[in-house]
Amino acid sequence: MKTLQWQSRLFQQLSNHELYELLKFRVDIFVVEQNCPYPELDDKDTHIETRHITAHCNSTLFAYARLLSPGVRYPEVNIGRFAVDASSRHQRFGTLLMEKCLEEAANIWPDLNIKISAQEHLKDFYENFGFKKISEMYLEDNIPHITMLKDH
Repeated sequence: MKTLQWQSRLFQQLSNHELYELLKFRVDIFVVEQNCPYPELDDKDTHIETRHITAHCNSTLFAYARLLSPGVRYPEVNIGRFAVDASSRHQRFGTLLMEKCLEEAANIWPDLNIKISAQEHLKDFYENFGFKKISEMYLEDNIPHITMLKDH
């Protein structure tokens, strides 16, 4: 398995190069790979408390997620833009990324629930971390999603 270097950064801590890299990564996965045109830049990246979680190996971005503080998207903490490079899927990077996200959320916002909008086909993955389905399927950007909640 690759050795990863993990970082959690606020928007103002990102260099121009890091910001470009993570936005390109997200667009490549969510817009191009999933063939889903939608407004990727949603003004939540720049929120004062938003955390950008990244994993690099040999200076290449392999995994990314965004943590939103309570009140930005939901009353709860939100994990979103959860992505692993296509060439690295099914190698536990998603598991490691979720573990980092949950650890970071617990350190910053202890005792708060976490809500996610999950692609429906990943329901079992998120259930392994204690998330429970709390909605029926709905289309978000034409992709089946469900809302899931993890109690603190």
